[in-house]
Amino acid sequence: MKKRSGFNVIMRLIGLVKPLAVYMILAIIMGLIGHLCASFITIFGGYAILSATGGNSPLPLVVLFVCVVAFAVVRGGLRYAEQSCNHFIAFKLLALIRDKVFRALRTLCPAKLEGRDKGDLISVITSDIELLEVFYAHTISPAAIWFLFTVIMSIFIGSYNIILGFIALAAYIIVGIIVPVVISKLSGDSGIKFRTKSGELSSFVLESLRGLSETIQYVAGKKRLEKMNEMTDDLSGEEARMKRMTGRNMAVTNSIILIFDLAMLFSGVALYNSGAIGFDGVLITTIALFSSFGPSVALAKLGSTLQNTFAAGNRVLDILDEKPSVADITDCDDAAFGDVSVDNVSFSYGNETILQNVSLTVPENKVIGIVGKSGSGKSTLLKLLMRFWNVNNGDISISGRSIKNINTSQLRDMESFVTQETHLFHDSIKSNLKIAKLDATDEEIITACKKASVHDFIMTLPQGYDTPVGELGDTLSGGERQRIGLARAFLHDAPLMLLDEPTSNLDSLNEAVILRSLGEQSSDKTVVLVSHRQSTMRIADTVYSVEH
Repeated sequence: MKKRSGFNVIMRLIGLVKPLAVYMILAIIMGLIGHLCASFITIFGGYAILSATGGNSPLPLVVLFVCVVAFAVVRGGLRYAEQSCNHFIAFKLLALIRDKVFRALRTLCPAKLEGRDKGDLISVITSDIELLEVFYAHTISPAAIWFLFTVIMSIFIGSYNIILGFIALAAYIIVGIIVPVVISKLSGDSGIKFRTKSGELSSFVLESLRGLSETIQYVAGKKRLEKMNEMTDDLSGEEARMKRMTGRNMAVTNSIILIFDLAMLFSGVALYNSGAIGFDGVLITTIALFSSFGPSVALAKLGSTLQNTFAAGNRVLDILDEKPSVADITDCDDAAFGDVSVDNVSFSYGNETILQNVSLTVPENKVIGIVGKSGSGKSTLLKLLMRFWNVNNGDISISGRSIKNINTSQLRDMESFVTQETHLFHDSIKSNLKIAKLDATDEEIITACKKASVHDFIMTLPQGYDTPVGELGDTLSGGERQRIGLARAFLHDAPLMLLDEPTSNLDSLNEAVILRSLGEQSSDKTVVLVSHRQSTMRIADTVYSVEH
């Protein structure tokens, strides 16, 4: 995780408010007026005491009573409106941030996300982004309200005596800024630890759910549960430390407020005894300070929670700031599909070399087989043809043009890629197939499924093509999922088909049907086929080995 200062995180998060700046200004204005109304209800009570005792009151008693009632009604309405506006801003921004995160993940995939902890990513997308609601709904506008409110109330109290005005100003600054900053510093990196451990627990639970059958099979449930309880206790310990810090924060805040209330009272009495102010100066300034700590307390409460919010913001910004390994190309002229050439290509994952000086030619409308032992780079070669990664050395070209100079969207339109594991979304079979071609007709879908030898099976299901496949396609067998993946490739109808072990989960009968379909397609399709099966390689015009 990239370390950013709290100020840097705040400014980045505030920058995201720009599209909703008008609503934020409206919330600040309503909040400011509402807090002033709340404080002046009490101040009007002080004026009422002065009026009843024959003191120096600026308004008659009846007018003061009407003002109290009116300010109470206005305060209630503005409080509701301010909170509604803040939460509209917060949830609208959370939606925009989620959109930005998904767009970022799209550009990072697959190079930066392969091997990434999926549970931790889910934690960022859900709980971490959700935590930013506190910042947008309860931090930005309260901070602005505090600043404006502090200026107005310090001037009001200072109008009786400048010394009292400075006491009020010091009270607001200490309670509203110094206390939360100190508490935040004392919290250290507890927020980051908490969010990190929360992500780890989410990942562990997700992994445990997916591997539940294996856990039961090998009687490993007790050990898995012990580990989960250990992680939960560890997370609870971090949360308890944060809660204790919150309690200390409130205790310190309330103590400081009491000290300044007494300081205002005693200072007012001293100034009254010296003849610098009248009795109204003592009463009104003391009551005004008593009733005006609302915005400062709202900020003070954030001291112990901001670390958690900043940690969540940091994790979100990590995704938004991460640079993709392979940037999409959008500014090149359209390219025509033709022969594919791999020239002296070398590639490594980190320090582990996978391919070294590999060269091969894939003529148009031919079937090319790729063989080699596990781990020799067969699947990696297909991913390089898709430009999921850039090669370290050498070049890959189509019709003599490097794929680095072909628009990414057009390159993907030229290619259909079937991986060893077919991912199915929790949706109907038809919806899963239409990922390959969103505007596909029913006839096109059926034709593709017949080529993949899966149409007859689908028609035996209760709802046919509208049958839901369950989460991760769990209601289907491995062979059925693989055939649906092949049907996607046929439906995509790209001139270049990249097939990674397309028949590994199939019986010999279904394999023969699919190989016959591939053979029939070879008249207008170029196929690169990876397989360990000798029977699969019989349809290849040329077979290359990536070993040696």
